[in-house]
Amino acid sequence: MPNLPTSSVRSWLAGLPPLHFGNIPLPSRYLLSPLAGYTNLPFRRIVRGLGGVGLGTTDLVNARGLLDGGPRTLQLVETCPEDRPFAVQIFGHDPIVMRDAAQLLQARGVDSIDINMGCPVNRITKVGAGASLMCQVDSTIELVRTVVESVTLPVTVKMRLGWDSQQLTAPKFAREFEQVGVAAVAIHGRTREQGFSGTVDRTGIRKVVEAVERIPIIGNGDIRTIADGERMFAETGCHAISIGRGALANPWLFRQFVEWETTGEIESSGSFDDRLELLRRQFGYVIEQRGIERGISSFRKMAHWYLKAMLVPAALRNQLQSAKTCAEFEATLVDITANGPARGSRTGILPDLYIPVPAGPNENW
Repeated sequence: MPNLPTSSVRSWLAGLPPLHFGNIPLPSRYLLSPLAGYTNLPFRRIVRGLGGVGLGTTDLVNARGLLDGGPRTLQLVETCPEDRPFAVQIFGHDPIVMRDAAQLLQARGVDSIDINMGCPVNRITKVGAGASLMCQVDSTIELVRTVVESVTLPVTVKMRLGWDSQQLTAPKFAREFEQVGVAAVAIHGRTREQGFSGTVDRTGIRKVVEAVERIPIIGNGDIRTIADGERMFAETGCHAISIGRGALANPWLFRQFVEWETTGEIESSGSFDDRLELLRRQFGYVIEQRGIERGISSFRKMAHWYLKAMLVPAALRNQLQSAKTCAEFEATLVDITANGPARGSRTGILPDLYIPVPAGPNENW
């Protein structure tokens, strides 16, 4: 595919075959990225309900913890009938452990398994997992081969461009992974050294697209708007895009992408009242899954982004963060409902929200 003007992207997408991971058809080419602490079942249920999601993926799951059967690890891989198709992302460095975890997941009925080779966090990389797998070519290819050959469901890989600017190994890995049977590769357009600094290198993603013959490549990174997605498609030729923090800021983004691709028209994101309804619904899902005590504490960081997007004054945001019981939580929501947004109307379009990424040296993450 040549570099396209963004005005031609929709026409190009219309000529592509529907997206598949192996023999699994995906309903759209707009995927929910695995995002630590956020892409849990309650949030996946929210974006599924709004429409447009092609595939939902869990928070990254420790393969060893999965085999040990820890309750919190098992909770990460919980799903429900509307959460399909559904992938679990696992991380680890031992091919036998990764194989056994994949087989356990297949027995649980997941649709796809994703291998994490992109996490830059020090606690993951220092044990030889995550992005550090990109420094170990032969053993990493063998690990991926072991997982692919151990199950019949599609296996995908998510990685970065490389460890640093001197080790841009993603194109080579993608080529090798295609040969061992990987169904797709998602590529975040930064190195591990970069963390989340700078901008996504779409030229680097394009090299990964050009390195494979058949499997889809999913572009990832800095996709917060329809225009960002257009640029990703136009400059890389990727077959799909994966959205993380952009979905936290705007859960309607998947549906908007489908609207844009199919009609060229885009409905606005939710208003204050729409987001308040989503917050209540997701909080209910969290309590249903985790119980009241854990549910309230674990929902605080997600509630923070809802309230920021809704332009709720800081005093009321802090009041919700301090709630320790469902009664206190509900009482604060009543106050928030009565107060409305700090500016604008309850039913009008809210300004875009930027959700920051981790900053500072990777070793401190």
